[in-house]
Order: sequence, then C-alpha cells, then structure tokens
Amino acid sequence: MSLNKSELVEAVAKHTGESQAAVNRVVDAIFETIAKEVAGGGKVTIPGWLSVEKGHRAARTGRNPQTGATIQIAAANTVKVSAGSKLKAAVK
Repeated sequence: MSLNKSELVEAVAKHTGESQAAVNRVVDAIFETIAKEVAGGGKVTIPGWLSVEKGHRAARTGRNPQTGATIQIAAANTVKVSAGSKLKAAVK
C-alpha cells in the first residue's frame, strides 16, 4: 500500500476534523519550512519520528557501465533523512 499527498491530507482531515484545505496548507507549510531550514544547512528533528539534514557527497571517480570508461562524478549536496525510534518501532 502507498499513500500519496492527497490521501495523507484526507486521512489527517478525517482524524482531526479539520477541512482538507486547512490540512493541505499545513502540510505544504511543514515541507516548505523543512526545505528552507535544510537548504540553509540546518537540521530539522521531530524527536522519535525523524530527522532531516543536509549532507555532502564528495567528488569521485566512477565508470560508465556501457563502455567501461572512467568518468569524474562531481561533488553534490544531498538530503539525509533518518527514522526515529517511534517510526522504527511502528514497522516492527
């Protein structure tokens, strides 16, 4: 089973009694805030549930799988998402 954003909004609206429009605005605001904080180099932690932070992948040498030629892979910023204890316990 998979839950997309509109299904998540609908489920939260039913659970809280709020309108779907209100819940949608809150969900959008949460992710915009997380993105802004992480992009600025900060870390967002929701204790027990998850943490999100900016990471960095150094430049490295790789191989083209079709030709076997050596290629240079540029350094890149990444996003690291870690599950918290409550989330881990929920999937056991």
